[in-house]
Amino acid sequence: MNYYFNKTLQGNFDDIIVKVTQGLKDQGFGILTEIDVQETLKNKLDVDFKKYKILGACNPPYAHKALLAEDKIGTMLPCNVIVQEVKNGTIEIAAVNPMASMQAVENKKLEKLAKEITKKLETFIKKL
Repeated sequence: MNYYFNKTLQGNFDDIIVKVTQGLKDQGFGILTEIDVQETLKNKLDVDFKKYKILGACNPPYAHKALLAEDKIGTMLPCNVIVQEVKNGTIEIAAVNPMASMQAVENKKLEKLAKEITKKLETFIKKL
């Protein structure tokens, strides 16, 4: 089982960030965190890096159910989605596969939730 789903699009990086954010919203996710890896590496290490953002996506009803089923599941939240420019105008979007990460957690209550979130993230990626 692959630990992520991905898709490559052509376009402007910032425009695709907007499209990704809206696509996640359409599946019930909000963005809790946004990490600009390019900016962080430049500021902290003075290293030049490609455009690369990590979006911490959360679907509150599912997060609540998961936390009720397994109080340590917060170590695996939120669902991370990356947007990276692989070359000028070619942008890859990748989202974590919750089913892959849930294999490490031995809790049957989470299996159904993970399947549902996986379906939502797969749908989001396909619709981009």
